[in-house]
Amino acid sequence: MSHYDLIVLGVGGIGSAAVYESALRGRKVLGLEQFSLVHDRGSSHGHTRVIREAYYEHPDYVPLVRRSFERWYDLEQRIGRHLLTECSCLNIGLPGGELIQGVLASARQHQLPVEQLNAREIESRFPAFENLEGYVGVLEHRAGIILVEEAIRAHCDLATMLGAEIHAEEAVLGWDVHGESVVVSTTLGKYRAARLIITAGPWASNWLSEFGLSLTLMRQVQCWFRPQVPALFRRDRFPIYILEGPLGTFYGLPAIDPRGHKIAQHYGGQEYQQPEQVPRTATPADEAPLRRLFRLHLPRAEGQLTDARVCMYTLSPDCHFVVDHHPRYPQVVVAAGLSGHGFKFAPLLGEILVDLAETGHTRWPIQRFRVSRFA
Repeated sequence: MSHYDLIVLGVGGIGSAAVYESALRGRKVLGLEQFSLVHDRGSSHGHTRVIREAYYEHPDYVPLVRRSFERWYDLEQRIGRHLLTECSCLNIGLPGGELIQGVLASARQHQLPVEQLNAREIESRFPAFENLEGYVGVLEHRAGIILVEEAIRAHCDLATMLGAEIHAEEAVLGWDVHGESVVVSTTLGKYRAARLIITAGPWASNWLSEFGLSLTLMRQVQCWFRPQVPALFRRDRFPIYILEGPLGTFYGLPAIDPRGHKIAQHYGGQEYQQPEQVPRTATPADEAPLRRLFRLHLPRAEGQLTDARVCMYTLSPDCHFVVDHHPRYPQVVVAAGLSGHGFKFAPLLGEILVDLAETGHTRWPIQRFRVSRFA
């Protein structure tokens, strides 16, 4: 039986970062992935993810976003590939809504340079938007677009260059604690390690029954449309946006590839208990809420659907992360329930998880993410 300092269960967005972080520290580390590397079965695919600093979900995330920017830039430099494209993020909503109030709260607490815009100013500055009477905007300039599959490849490639082992298409059957170590059983064998990190995404519930934590899965569909007026959706004329209104909350990106304008609804999807239950094929019904938004606020974005990808949010009860030690086994550390907004933090979460596995604590503020809050 091979012995390691650390085993990482699940080598997706967060797991690949943890494998890399451990290898960077000179540890003997094994990553186990049930599918091929950089697959499209979980939550970390679809070409792009957004990173933004004025975090409406809670001001506690802002220091973590700042560190994440540093780690993404460091990863780019080490791998020599482009991973992060800077682009402003425009938050649009009703003045008293959760989105606008949340962004302004983070900006106030952390002295972030944001611009507040009324409806006329939004439509003048970004002419793709229309019919925003009654809405306001908050424009943050420290934001950007991460190439999600390329980021995972970069973490995996650097990790293996540093000596890590990554086993793809090797499903985990279970794990047991033996004294101060952990034994992981897979379809191909058994492995022993001093520490185990579980980053299993939508499959996390299979391994966390002792947490007493209820995680649900939400089906999400990312769509790309060819705009009627493509020039209006170039990155120099069109921002990342989050729009909260009566139709729901949506996010979109400028057209940075030939597929056109990417858009998705944030939350609001059908919920499931197991990943195998989630329908993997997009349907015309998935387009309907996006086209309703287009007709109301972005009429020149509505065009031919060029691509659609199904992914999953793994939701914690309060939609904040779960990052903590196993309640019974201190040598086991978990990241789960990232609730559709975790990928931007991937390199930092890798750092935090390895900190917790090696020393039991981290210098980063993660009190909000402790599992004990659900007790």
